[in-house]
Amino acid sequence: MMEPQDNIEEDDTASSSAASSSSPPPRSLPRQRVSLQKSSVCSRSYFMVVMVFFHVYIINVIALLLYVHYNNGSNTSTANRDFTSRDNSQKVTGPSNPQTSADSGFPRNMYLPRIEGIRVGHVQKVSLVPGKVHEMKTLSLKPLLFEIPGFLSDEECGVVVRLAQLKGLMESQVMVPEGQEELNQQLNLSPEEIFNFLDLNQDGQLQPHEILTHSRVRDGIWLTSENLKEIYDGLKVDQDGNGLLSLEEFGRLRSDAFQRFLLQRGVERSQLVRNSRHTWLYQGQGAHQVLQDLRKRVTLLTRLPSSLVELSEPLQVVRYEQGGHYHAHHDSGPVYPETACTHTRLAANTTSPFQTSCRYITVLFYLSNVEEGGETTFPVADNRTYEEASLIQNDVDLLDTRKHCDKGNLRVKPIKGTAVFWYNYLSDGRGWVGEQDEYSLHGGCVVTRGTKWVANNWINVDPDYQRQVRYQHLVSQQETQEQEELISELNTDQHTETHQDL
Repeated sequence: MMEPQDNIEEDDTASSSAASSSSPPPRSLPRQRVSLQKSSVCSRSYFMVVMVFFHVYIINVIALLLYVHYNNGSNTSTANRDFTSRDNSQKVTGPSNPQTSADSGFPRNMYLPRIEGIRVGHVQKVSLVPGKVHEMKTLSLKPLLFEIPGFLSDEECGVVVRLAQLKGLMESQVMVPEGQEELNQQLNLSPEEIFNFLDLNQDGQLQPHEILTHSRVRDGIWLTSENLKEIYDGLKVDQDGNGLLSLEEFGRLRSDAFQRFLLQRGVERSQLVRNSRHTWLYQGQGAHQVLQDLRKRVTLLTRLPSSLVELSEPLQVVRYEQGGHYHAHHDSGPVYPETACTHTRLAANTTSPFQTSCRYITVLFYLSNVEEGGETTFPVADNRTYEEASLIQNDVDLLDTRKHCDKGNLRVKPIKGTAVFWYNYLSDGRGWVGEQDEYSLHGGCVVTRGTKWVANNWINVDPDYQRQVRYQHLVSQQETQEQEELISELNTDQHTETHQDL
């Protein structure tokens, strides 16, 4: 390896001797190589770049948090101000012709604030009662779900339970509902149309899970694959015995055939979609102070205008005995153009056989501890995708809270005084209600030991903005009219008493 270097030195010597014959040789300066510490320079440069990016990242995070904080605060105050101004303007002045105002359309000046979840496990501080700060923890982002420990005191939980017991509880579900034949006649749907609606994958045959899903929603009976085979055999509808129904086989069935079979066979309580007892408690003016305080707390928690919360459903109190359950379901259904919300149907100006409870937010309170079982399960929380057909696969039914509650993605343990709340709808991007959040699917796991007491506050909002505003307008007019009639009666009574004195 040294030979090339020797050759170079010899060539340099020869050339210098040739040059000496013509001119005196210049004095050669020795070449010295400066040794650069490349590794040290590169490390210092890399360190500086990393530090710059790190500081930029920290500044962006701080700016994002400040933006979310102040944006939520400003949105909340703006929403409350808009609702208040709307209510006041309607109560004081109000349009002379409500029909004209409804037809022309109300201005879009209402906004529904929406709390940011940030990330799973994130904790926010919220002030709900004087002198106390609650912690609100994000449990999932799909759906947007939060948990607030200590939302109610033990005394408040006891008051709500005793009030429900004094009023009396009723069965949450009848054994076998009736009237499906009449409903189908109103819908005026042919067997072919019904078959196509049920055939989710459009393969020309009804799979067991397609029939089960429809029967659970319509009949309220929690059938299994074994029950379905028994019904097929009893009705002699599956001629080829492959467990699938063709259009021809389906056409032989009456729309209430399942109901008739179940009535003859008998249904156990464990086969119901919901096995519990419940009642409703009024929270408005004149109600027990604990119930009124609870509604005010919900208003602060959700950051929604009080006028909207006050027009929502009363408080529902539910008791699950040992063996009680509620299979997975959505609190609110999707709203289509032909669907009316239950709470605003009077303002819809149309008749529709389809009605759904438009529950924008669910606030669930645990009023007792449970010895064993009774968790609230969210089977598909934070799943990448949602497909209804994948809920029942390989003998695992994620909707079945009696058998497969442990297979769900998220379970919330019932702890006395804790509240959880979630959004049943997405945002439409303009500050109003958007599409249904299918990930809000949830259910009550079976209570294996003890008793479970819970309560629900549902905040009703119609996805149809004009219909919601028209409904609030009508309620406001009615309240104004009642106040005027009351004042008139008081004035009449006072005039009568004065006349009698004279």
